[in-house]
Amino acid sequence: MTGAPSPFDVDAVRASVAGTRFADVRWVAETGSTNADLWSVATGGGGEGTVLGADHQTAGRGRRGRTWTAPAGAAVLVSVLLRPPAPAVDLATPAVSLAAAEAVEAVCGRAPGIKWPNDLVVVGDGAGPDRKLAGVLAEASWPPGVDIASGYREPSPSVRVPVVVGLGLNVAAEGRDPELEGVAVACDELAGPGVAVGREDLVVAWLGALDRWYGRILDPGGREEMWEAWRARSATLGRRVRVDLGVDDLEGEAVDVTPTGQLVVRTLEGDERVLAVGDVTHLRAV
Repeated sequence: MTGAPSPFDVDAVRASVAGTRFADVRWVAETGSTNADLWSVATGGGGEGTVLGADHQTAGRGRRGRTWTAPAGAAVLVSVLLRPPAPAVDLATPAVSLAAAEAVEAVCGRAPGIKWPNDLVVVGDGAGPDRKLAGVLAEASWPPGVDIASGYREPSPSVRVPVVVGLGLNVAAEGRDPELEGVAVACDELAGPGVAVGREDLVVAWLGALDRWYGRILDPGGREEMWEAWRARSATLGRRVRVDLGVDDLEGEAVDVTPTGQLVVRTLEGDERVLAVGDVTHLRAV
């Protein structure tokens, strides 16, 4: 990619996803954060399925307050507003990640792995580390009384919870920060020399896949189907991992995920720990 990025053809995307629940696609040249902007839409009564993307973000966010930066036009930077019932809220992140992995495979011809809980990676060849392709950030607004600070109570299954889920997906390697060489990877590197990868194609494929998987997690009978597909694409399960829990680290083998997305790790001592949060490092086999 040289010079100014090609304008994003939002009309073509809208036409391609018109039959899905994600037909309301909006796009801007620059913003602080698509997640933050979409929260303004949500609090104003915006409907489920609203999609907001940007060519460039000046204050993109990741987990634990990290930032997400990319040259203008070099990444898919997009958020979607969902309003799932309470039992499906924890499944929004894996559904978005699974849909993104399918989209990359469909457009680029190579399947990335899903690193728990929210990244897409290209698994290293044994000598090198995994390289990050994408990150997903989900933010939910639970009704009063559900949070621990106010005294937790189980929300009614019929309660709809607004959730904004953001995707940052590297598309073009040119212009990447040199410090990220060997750490990050882009879609055009997966597709191979001379193959053009369009942001529009990735967004259309992602929204189409997300329409399918989001529909499955809304159906209690379809949630295990989503998890089976997620497990098949996992870059974490079956590997030695170190999990940063904030106050200490845990090492072991990642063996499964629970129905609500918690990671099950078999420790070096042989017991199993169920983890809701934590930063995972994939370790080399010994």
